[in-house]
Amino acid sequence: MKIAVIGGGSTYTPELVSGLSRERERIGVRDLVLHDIDEERREVVGGLASRMLARQGFAGRLTVTDDLDRAVDGADFVLIQIRVGGQEARLSDETVPLACGCIGQETTGAGGLGKALRTVPVVLEIAERVRDRAASDAWIIDFTNPVGIVTRGLLGEGHRALGLCNVAITFQRRFSRLLGVAPERVFVDQVGLNHLSWVRFVRLDGRDVLPELLAEHGDELAREVGLSRRLLDELGVLPSYYLHYFYGHDQVLAEQLEGVPRAAAVVEIERELLELYRDPKLVEKPALLEQRGGAYYSEAAIGLVGSIAADAGDVHVVDVRNAGTVEGMAYEDVVEVPARIDRTGGTPLPQPPVAPELLGLMQHVTAYERLALEAAKSGDPVLVRKALLAHPLVGQEASAQDLADRLLEAGAKHLPQFPAPEGVA
Repeated sequence: MKIAVIGGGSTYTPELVSGLSRERERIGVRDLVLHDIDEERREVVGGLASRMLARQGFAGRLTVTDDLDRAVDGADFVLIQIRVGGQEARLSDETVPLACGCIGQETTGAGGLGKALRTVPVVLEIAERVRDRAASDAWIIDFTNPVGIVTRGLLGEGHRALGLCNVAITFQRRFSRLLGVAPERVFVDQVGLNHLSWVRFVRLDGRDVLPELLAEHGDELAREVGLSRRLLDELGVLPSYYLHYFYGHDQVLAEQLEGVPRAAAVVEIERELLELYRDPKLVEKPALLEQRGGAYYSEAAIGLVGSIAADAGDVHVVDVRNAGTVEGMAYEDVVEVPARIDRTGGTPLPQPPVAPELLGLMQHVTAYERLALEAAKSGDPVLVRKALLAHPLVGQEASAQDLADRLLEAGAKHLPQFPAPEGVA
């Protein structure tokens, strides 16, 4: 099996390499390619990956390259984890909306739209190369944010793709610790969109224990997702952390206006990580990597690849076409739900009707996602303004007009599909 990692110079990659090597016999990896356009990152991360694999006795081949065609030639799986514009663009996503009195976050709201506009065309171009050069039954696993919009774009163009996020596996590991059981015994049944989801059931050996978890650990869980215990009790579900941008909008905005953007902290963590990675004596992922975010990503990715390759029929939480799974959502909408995984992809498990207080927000944000995708593909500024107008974290004409201009100007060098803003060559 050949696996190509696009964005292989990411500081996340040692986590992924560790998982790939650990599970190489189960999933039969014999050819691993790390592709990145950044020469420094490619060489530094590739060097650490080589040392890690050698230490673990990996008998296959590691290739580190900036040649996309070489990377995806004959690949069985292509994992995409890119950040168009790097951390500089992330900082823009987190700060530009603040000037308009809107929340700044890299995957949702106006910041998420800025990222989608830069990212969707690049991922779709990569996917076309995969279609032309990879194995005929190759799968794309997308971990590139905003995952829901990117996956919707991939599926809309007919690519064999699944979106992947670490929220569900992080919840699973948290619940297993609270319950004092092995993670494999805990099944997280969540519903929603990427970065807009709610855990409705937590099944321990098939029995729903979410009411017990909320009763015994509700205060702790509420703090971890940035919401009140009362809200969790009234909803009867556990929202993901990203819901606090919606449910606690004013408080979050006030904190952002006074605080330091997360992007600034990540830049420093990445600088330290890359310095560690340069050490020729380092042969395993450093503890500092845990502060980078993306916990358990590698385990989720490797588990998903393994289930497809083995035609296993295991259940994973993925981003997949709705196809009638959630009543009230369109067939082609992309939802994040448990799905049975085999070599044909993911078949969503049936979902009971979603409560109106959850479904309404899903429908609202999905309308934005449809517009965001079309804006990214078409380069139409009017669709950018419509997308912002549709998003519940913006939703006002003046803000939408101002933000559209600011986002397009800030991201101009990464937005060739849009007309150049006035004064920008």
